[in-house]
Amino acid sequence: CRRCMQCDAKFDFLTRKHHCRRCGKCFCDRCCSQKVPLRRMCFVDPVRQCAECALVSHKEAEFYDKQLKVLLSGATFLVTFGNSEKPETMICRLSNNQRYLFLDGDSHYEIEIVHISTVQLLTEGFPPGGGNARATGMFLQYTVPGTEGVTQLKLTAVEDANVGRRQAVAWLVAMHKAAKLLYESRDQ
Repeated sequence: CRRCMQCDAKFDFLTRKHHCRRCGKCFCDRCCSQKVPLRRMCFVDPVRQCAECALVSHKEAEFYDKQLKVLLSGATFLVTFGNSEKPETMICRLSNNQRYLFLDGDSHYEIEIVHISTVQLLTEGFPPGGGNARATGMFLQYTVPGTEGVTQLKLTAVEDANVGRRQAVAWLVAMHKAAKLLYESRDQ
């Protein structure tokens, strides 16, 4: 490339060309000056990124620092598969390699994250005086390789004797943020 992909400045002896380490596009120094950690691509130190990529990388860094630990530790839910009327108490957690959603109870299920097509946070009520609704569960749709159609799954937060509902709600919020990040990164 001979020009900055953001401001269209021509590259020469004074205006050097830089590559965003996330998207790989060419930019001048002014348009690619932010240095941000990029853990998902295994860069240990902060690296040069364009403004658009730096914004997404900041969100990912916050996710890695806060929500990922919650998803890996898991929480207890009432899980309803498809049109079943009887939910099963299960611990739902993200696998260590972050590729699967594990559901463990009387039975064990593994859902590959890339096959999840819909994530919908279920909420109830609005607190008096305004504010946010409280997360109570999550609805997921996913495909199972080798089968036709979409499988549905509903997670409902339950009171766990050891940890309580707070951990389940934190897990739901973290999973919702993870889905949002995945959706945003697919658009890049």
